[in-house]
Amino acid sequence: MSPIALVLKGLGHDVSGSDMKMSPVIDTLRGAGIAVSVGHSPENVSGVDIVTYSTAIPADNPELLAARRDGSVVCHRSAVLAALCSSTDSIAVAGTHGKTTTSALLSRILVASGRDPSCIVGGDVAEFGGGARTGSSRRLVLEADESDGTLDVLTPGHLIVTNVDVDHLDYFGSFEEVQQSFVDAARRTTGFVVSNADDDRSAPVRAETSGSDTSVTFGFDESADMRVHDFSPTPAGGKFDLAFRGERHTFETTLRGAHNALNCAAAVAMARLHGVSLAESAEAVRSFRGVGRRFTERAVHRGVTFVDDYAHLPAEIEAALDSARSHPGLTGRVIAVFQPNRFHRIAAMADAYADCFARADCVVITDVYASGTEPIEGVTGELVVDAVRAAHPDSTVVWARDRSDVVREVLAYMQPGDVCVSMGCGDIETFPDDVIGAAS
Repeated sequence: MSPIALVLKGLGHDVSGSDMKMSPVIDTLRGAGIAVSVGHSPENVSGVDIVTYSTAIPADNPELLAARRDGSVVCHRSAVLAALCSSTDSIAVAGTHGKTTTSALLSRILVASGRDPSCIVGGDVAEFGGGARTGSSRRLVLEADESDGTLDVLTPGHLIVTNVDVDHLDYFGSFEEVQQSFVDAARRTTGFVVSNADDDRSAPVRAETSGSDTSVTFGFDESADMRVHDFSPTPAGGKFDLAFRGERHTFETTLRGAHNALNCAAAVAMARLHGVSLAESAEAVRSFRGVGRRFTERAVHRGVTFVDDYAHLPAEIEAALDSARSHPGLTGRVIAVFQPNRFHRIAAMADAYADCFARADCVVITDVYASGTEPIEGVTGELVVDAVRAAHPDSTVVWARDRSDVVREVLAYMQPGDVCVSMGCGDIETFPDDVIGAAS
């Protein structure tokens, strides 16, 4: 919600809000002139015209009840994003994986090349000091989440689909419905559509836009319009070439892994379609400092490198561990710490995690982080443990239900030269601090 608030404030609206507890985000919002209350109360919405809420807010929230009683317009955050899309030259970045990094990269490229867009990104972009900026142009880059139907109500001017994978089946019901959501978004898009040539599950999106002069693909595949060549890991991150319609340029980035070369290719393709040269994009990518919780190196303690990552789906975990394998600090083992997320997700797809930890030497799995979902009897992180052990009986996999158990197990295992990657989209982000504090 905070990036939306910051952009609306930058556009000249009076914006206020509330949250359950203090956080650095509240300090950022208040610094921008946005009044933020700690705690939810009917008084917080007195006299406002529109009250906007996210999917995380329950229907009986006292502010929602008061707003409906007092006649304010009450709308989901998706309605605000849809209104912004309809009033700007919008570029929506969608997809199951990589959309935060891709939208941040595209934002960085457009800013560095003087296009001055407004941006709404679902992560902290180092260059922005947060997830938002307000520009002077009509361009708007926004991350478009499919999980709660937000993508379904947007009419983008232009669209990137990074990839399509199995997730959010509690909302969609089937994977075919997930695919259809992205196909429908491409159908509604009035301008350019950039899609993944390497991803078989994106085939329906490519089929929807095939033959159009507004359709562009990216990938390693020789059919890709924006093709990645000669990717190699470097001590700093990665190096590769991008080729597009007779042009070719070398790119260097601090982002690790071949998956980030694809994220770069998607962003550069859309930027090129908006008149940004490959050389301009390469300079912006080279200086891009990344997004919070995307393979963020938190510390080196007792010779162990601690990395924090948002990865919570199998393909994301596999990509994060591949990146760990190319880390220059790795002279020992890779330790994977994973916090499963959402009870219904783990109930539906625990077995899908069976193979994604193969690049780790030791795997420590903790209990499920609810993220607002209701517990389901018998659904715990141990389901993931069982899936990994069944597929890889010789692997080192530890079930550590509580955070204190996770800290103890990692402290007992870690040695100088190891890289420890903690992953998940819950409160696992504090794990590096916990283990370093316990080791000090």
